[in-house]
Amino acid sequence: MAEKKRVVIVGGVAGGASAAARCRRLSEDSEIVMFERGEYISFANCGMPYHLSGGIASRDELFVQSPERMRSRFRIDVRTLTEVKRIDRERREVFVRELKTGREERVGYDALVLSPGAEPIKPRIPGVESSRVFTLRTIPDMDRLQAALDREKGGRAVIIGGGYIGLEMAEALKSRGFEVAVVEALPGVMSTLDPEMAAFIEEHLVAKGVELRLKSAVSVIRETGEGGLELELSNGQSLKCGLAVLAVGVKPEVSLAKEAGLAIGGLGGIVVDEQMRTSDPAIYAVGDAVEVRHFLDGKAAYIPLAGPANRQGRIAADNIFGRKSVYQNTQGTSICKVFELVVGITGFNEKSLKARKIPYEKIYVHPLHHAGYYPGAEPITIKLLFSPESGKLLGAQLVGTQGVDKRLDVLAVALRAGLTVFDLEHLELGYAPPYGSAKDPVNMAGFVAANVLRGDVKICHSEQALSPLPGQMLLDVRTSGEFKRGTIPGAVHIPLDDLRDRLSELPREKELLVFCQTGLRSYLACRILSQKGFNCRNLTGGYKIFQAAAGGLKK
Repeated sequence: MAEKKRVVIVGGVAGGASAAARCRRLSEDSEIVMFERGEYISFANCGMPYHLSGGIASRDELFVQSPERMRSRFRIDVRTLTEVKRIDRERREVFVRELKTGREERVGYDALVLSPGAEPIKPRIPGVESSRVFTLRTIPDMDRLQAALDREKGGRAVIIGGGYIGLEMAEALKSRGFEVAVVEALPGVMSTLDPEMAAFIEEHLVAKGVELRLKSAVSVIRETGEGGLELELSNGQSLKCGLAVLAVGVKPEVSLAKEAGLAIGGLGGIVVDEQMRTSDPAIYAVGDAVEVRHFLDGKAAYIPLAGPANRQGRIAADNIFGRKSVYQNTQGTSICKVFELVVGITGFNEKSLKARKIPYEKIYVHPLHHAGYYPGAEPITIKLLFSPESGKLLGAQLVGTQGVDKRLDVLAVALRAGLTVFDLEHLELGYAPPYGSAKDPVNMAGFVAANVLRGDVKICHSEQALSPLPGQMLLDVRTSGEFKRGTIPGAVHIPLDDLRDRLSELPREKELLVFCQTGLRSYLACRILSQKGFNCRNLTGGYKIFQAAAGGLKK
C-alpha cells in the first residue's frame, strides 16, 4: 500500500491533470490538491483552431476533464481561479490566493508538482497590446478570438508567425471567409522542417489563397481610424487588416519556480532529472515548463508537446509514491494538418544535425500511400536522415495528403527502437490495396537508403546539382515531354529507355549527375551506367526535390 501523502499540483491541462489522476490511482488515502489560476483544468488546446474553423462544432468537446468530474470520480480537491503566488521550500508550503475573493492561505505539501505550462511569446512590438491582436493558448483566448471573428464576419486577418498554430489558424480563418496573410521573420514556414520540405507547405498555402510574407518581421502595429490595424514590416512594406493573431511560439512559464530558487536551464525551462524531480527533491515539474533531454543525443531540448507532458505527469506521480519510473526523453514526434496537406516529423532535422556536428546522410522518396492500381493513391514525400556509418535512423520528415500519420508513427517507433535503414527493408507492415502497397513507403525509404550504404549507387543532392563542378555533367533521363516542361540548367537529355543505345554520347571522363522526376528512373539509369564503366551519382528525390530545394536555396 502506498504511503499516505499530501500532494499539491500547480496547473492542470495535460501534465498536471494526468499527475493528479495517477496519484489517486496509486494512493486512495492521500490528499491531492490541484490549484489552477484559470477556470478550466484540462482542455485540448491543440483542438482550439479546429473549433474556431467550425470543424469541432461544440466548445464543450474541448474539455477533457472538468473540476466537478475530478472531484467526484477521483476525490481530488480542485481549486480553480486560485493562483499559487509563492513556494516556501523550507516549510514545504505554497502561498495561494483566490482570485475572486482575494482570500489567501498557506497549504502544506509532502510533494509538489509544477505544471504551469508555457505562455505565448509576445515580441516587443509597439502596438502589440491592441485589443485587435490575439493569442491562442487558453480557452479565454479562444473565446475572445471567436467573438472577434463573429463580429468581423470576414475581411482580412494577419497571422504573425508561420509555425504549427499559425498555419492551423490560417486554415481556420480561410474557412471563416477571411483573406489571410502569414508574416514570418524566417525564410520559410515551420522551422522544424528543413527548407525543401517546408517548400511543399508554402506552395500549398499559396494555392489556397494564403498570402505569404517570408523574411518579414512586424516592426509596428498601429490601430487605424477605420477600426482596423496597419502592420509595418521590416522590409518597409505594410499590411492592413481587421485583426491579427500572434503565433510566434511559446516559452516556458517559470516565474514561480525561478522565484523559489529552482534550477532553470539554458533554454529557459525548469531543470528536471529522469524522475521529473527539480533541484528540490520534494518538487517535481512536468509539461511545457520543463527542459527535457533529446532522445537521440541526450542534450537539453525544449520540445513542448502534449504526449510527453501526459507521460511526464504519470512518471512524476509514480516517483512520488515510490515507483521508480523513468522518463525516456523526447524525440520530437509531431504532425500538423495544413488544408489538404499533412506534415509529420520525428527525430532530428538536418539543421539540428549540422548544429550538433553529427554526421548524416539523407535520401528522399515519393511513393504512393497505397497500391497505385487502387483508386485515390496519393504520393508521400519522405525525407530520411541516417548515420552514414551504421545506417541508424536520425530523423524523418513527411509531407502528403494521405497516409502520412501511419508512416510517421512507424518511423517514430523505429527511431526509438534504434533501428537502421536496413531494418526498414524488413519491416512487415499491413498490406491491402486500399491501405498500402506490398512495398510500403517505409520499406521503400529503407531500400533506397540501404542501396546507398551498400554502395549500389552513389547519390548527390540538390545543392550539388544546382552548381555542378567542372568535372561533372547533369543528365536528365526523363521523357521528352517532361524535359520540355523544365529541367536543371545545363542538363543533357537522354530518356532512360534510350540510354543503352546512346552511351557513346556520354563523356567517360566526367562524373554524371543523373536525375529524373522522383529518383527511381535515375537510379535505374545509374545501375546501367555504373555497370558500363561510367562514374555517376543519382540525384536523390529527383527534379521534384530539386525544384523545392532550389526555391529554398534562393530564399
